[in-house]
Amino acid sequence: MTAEPIRVLIADDHPIVRQGLEIVINSQPDMCLVGQAADGNQALILFKELQPDVIIMDLKMPIMNGLVAIEQIKQSDPETPILVLTSFTDDEMVISAIQLGVNGVILKDAPPEQLLTALRDVFHGEKYVDPSVARKLMANIHQSAAQGRLDHLLTNREIEVLKCLAQGLSNRDIALKLSISTRTVTTHVRNILDKLGVENRTQAALYAVEHGIVERPG
Repeated sequence: MTAEPIRVLIADDHPIVRQGLEIVINSQPDMCLVGQAADGNQALILFKELQPDVIIMDLKMPIMNGLVAIEQIKQSDPETPILVLTSFTDDEMVISAIQLGVNGVILKDAPPEQLLTALRDVFHGEKYVDPSVARKLMANIHQSAAQGRLDHLLTNREIEVLKCLAQGLSNRDIALKLSISTRTVTTHVRNILDKLGVENRTQAALYAVEHGIVERPG
């Protein structure tokens, strides 16, 4: 039995970029382009209508930028993979997108093979960050760590979840306390571990204590 193709939605305000993405995606037997949006508002509408498997999202678009669209999509369905497509490695919007929980970042001048790899990775639940972006991100992390403010990489909701982790609450208890689903909590925990560079909940809790995100017990 042949697997269903990966259904991709693209959002970019440049028709030439969208056309290029369409050619690359539809050339693959395991992918198909299901929709194109020219701004963040169109992306939201098509996301709700089409329920794509992966969204490729530009950040700088008219009417509604990519960040606002990403935030609303992730609030609606945290599990939807979003791959950011950008021309900038050190744009603050890229950092903000990562804070919002996007699954990957790739540069617009990346070769088609790299884009396809990134699409498949995020579809299968992996993270993908373009090496150039990763270097900038690590520099940002190191600077923040030196200032003792690495928690700036986390969203307000992730900080709330981290505080609950430090209290020893289970995902179910966190979901009840914050009035969100257990699946959403699981996604937040995974993003927290990734952003803080720790391996498990215990290490995340220790980090929260050591960096003053929560008070030391006793």
